[in-house]
Amino acid sequence: MRPTKILEPLPSEITPRHSYFNRRDIMLGLAGSSLIGGTAPVLAAERLKYSRNPRWSLPEPANSREDITTYNNFYEFGTDKGDPARLADRFRPRPWSVAITGEAEVKGTFTLEDILKPHPLEERIYRLRCVEAWSMVIPWVGIPLGDLIKRFRPTSRAKYVAFTTVLRPNELPGQRFPVLDWPYVEGLRMDEAMHPLTILAVGLYGETLPNQNGAPLRLVVPWKYGFKSIKSIVEIRFTERQPPTSWNRSAPQEYGFYANVNPDVDHPRWSQAKERRIGAGVFAPRVPTLPFNGYAEQVAGLYRGMDLRKNY
Repeated sequence: MRPTKILEPLPSEITPRHSYFNRRDIMLGLAGSSLIGGTAPVLAAERLKYSRNPRWSLPEPANSREDITTYNNFYEFGTDKGDPARLADRFRPRPWSVAITGEAEVKGTFTLEDILKPHPLEERIYRLRCVEAWSMVIPWVGIPLGDLIKRFRPTSRAKYVAFTTVLRPNELPGQRFPVLDWPYVEGLRMDEAMHPLTILAVGLYGETLPNQNGAPLRLVVPWKYGFKSIKSIVEIRFTERQPPTSWNRSAPQEYGFYANVNPDVDHPRWSQAKERRIGAGVFAPRVPTLPFNGYAEQVAGLYRGMDLRKNY
C-alpha cells in the first residue's frame, strides 16, 4: 500500500547537480513561445514553468535523466529499448495540434498552445511500471487530464476516452514495419480518465518531453502498465463503447483493456510478482510489485466488484 503521507523530496534527490549544468537553461513559458506555435521545429529541450504538486508525488527519489531518456518502449521508433533515443532526432513534434472528436459538445482541432494555455503546469513524481518487470520513478510535468476533459464537455453518451498517436512513417521508422496495427491507439474508461492521478504530460525533469519519451504530449496513468501511456497524441475521442487498444488488439491473451498492475496475475511469459528499478543494476534485488503499482489507496475503488483476473 502506498504511504498516505507524501513527502516532497529534496532537490538533490530529484535532479543531479550536473544535469542542470549540462542542459540549456532557457526559462520560457508555453504560451506564445516557439515551443508550441513556431513554424520551425525546436529540437532542444526547453525549461518549463511549473509548480510541484506534493499531494500526488511519490516520496521516492527519481531515476536519473539518462535512465529515463535512454531506455524506452516506443515501438514507433523500433522494438529495441535503445532505438527511440538513437532515432529520436528524426521526429518533428512542433508545431502540433490535437483533434477533439466524438461525444462532446466542444469539438475541433486545437493547437497544443490552445490546449495547455488555460491550465497551469505541475510536476508530479510517479512510478511507471513496465510489463517486463521493471520500473522507473519519473518527475513528470503536465496537466490533469480531467481538467481538460471538462473543457470539452463530454455528453452523457461518453463512457470512454480514446487516444491516437501520430502516424508518420517517414519520421517514425518503426511504423514502416507491421509490429502493430498503426497508428497506436489506447483508451480509458471515463472515470479513469477523470481521476486526479491521470495526467497529460508535456515534460519531465522540468523540461519539454524528449522525442523518445512521447513529445510533445503523452498520457500518464501511474497505476497501470506503461503501455497504457500513449505517446505523441494527435486525437482524443469521446466514445460510448469501449475503444480498441493496440496491444489488446495485437495479443489479447497477454494484454487486456484495463492493464492495471496486479502482482497476482502473471503475464503468460513472465511473473509480475516482483520488479527491479531501472538503473539499480542487474544484481540489484527485485522487490515485491504492489497492487495498482502502489496506488491502491487512491484507485482501487474504481474497480470495486470487478474480477481483476478477468479484467486484466
